[in-house]
Amino acid sequence: MPDTQHPPGGHFTLHVDSLDAGVRLDRFVPAKIASCTRSHCAHLIAKELVTVSGKPAKPGYRLKAGDVVTVHLPAPTTPQAAPEAVALDILYQDAHILVLNKQPGLVVHPAPGHSSGTLVNGLLFHCPDLAGIGGELRPGIVHRLDKDTSGTLVVAKHADAHLNLSAQFKNRTVVKEYLTLVAGRVRAEQGSVELPVGRHPTDRKRMSTHSRKGRPAETLWRVRERFPAATLLQIRLKTGRTHQIRVHCAAIGHPVVGDPVYGSRRRLSGQGKGATAGILVGCKRQMLHAWRLTFVHPASGEEMTFASPLPGDMQEVLERLRAAAGRV
Repeated sequence: MPDTQHPPGGHFTLHVDSLDAGVRLDRFVPAKIASCTRSHCAHLIAKELVTVSGKPAKPGYRLKAGDVVTVHLPAPTTPQAAPEAVALDILYQDAHILVLNKQPGLVVHPAPGHSSGTLVNGLLFHCPDLAGIGGELRPGIVHRLDKDTSGTLVVAKHADAHLNLSAQFKNRTVVKEYLTLVAGRVRAEQGSVELPVGRHPTDRKRMSTHSRKGRPAETLWRVRERFPAATLLQIRLKTGRTHQIRVHCAAIGHPVVGDPVYGSRRRLSGQGKGATAGILVGCKRQMLHAWRLTFVHPASGEEMTFASPLPGDMQEVLERLRAAAGRV
């Protein structure tokens, strides 16, 4: 097990015994030093900050009993993103993780055009107890939500939590449930979509079920509420491809209401008459909400479930649709 007492920086001397003989160097070091991931270890080895019996070695070097591994682990560097007092709806936090309800319109990572005011900027401000991840003082984003998608997001505060949560997402043991309003009246009560998702053949900014290099994707859905021109679906993702829900809903002829990329305002205007058509066309973003997230706590091993209430704009759309259908 990693020695979780090691600080995120410093010099370490590790003695190889018979139990570790034959283990690759780039696996041995992360197993002994909690704050050093395998990718970070490879970076340190390349910079000759990891030596075996006083000499540089390659990542794949097989250790021998009696070897002495010395590691110089620099303290985490200052992040490029600056801490900012971005308003965050924090549902839960402890020394290992933070769970929040991301508001629509909030960008997760700083990028060209969004260098400030992002979720990362806000986390750096709200979490003074962040430890280093990959040699940088930053929050561990293990999954993402699109800018205009709202809802539940979990963030790791240190390297061990980041590795644990990343493995849970990779192994598909995390339960991800969404609520989304789609165009048209879905007839069946429940179903699934199993279509590969990859980059669009001609438009690289979009995803498609007709990609040349699509990856398997599966979306389970069931009807929560029907309206004359739209349907509220509860969705469970079996995989986590980019734009998966939006692409799959569009592929079955029921695009997410308000989706500027995979939907159609012209189609929405034809879905209903009068007030109903105006309600659907008037949506300023995709009506997609990451409702509930279930995972195992990376430190305690406890299964935890967090749910985020619908944001105000999506709740208002549903109330107006109910009123138009005479349900209020």
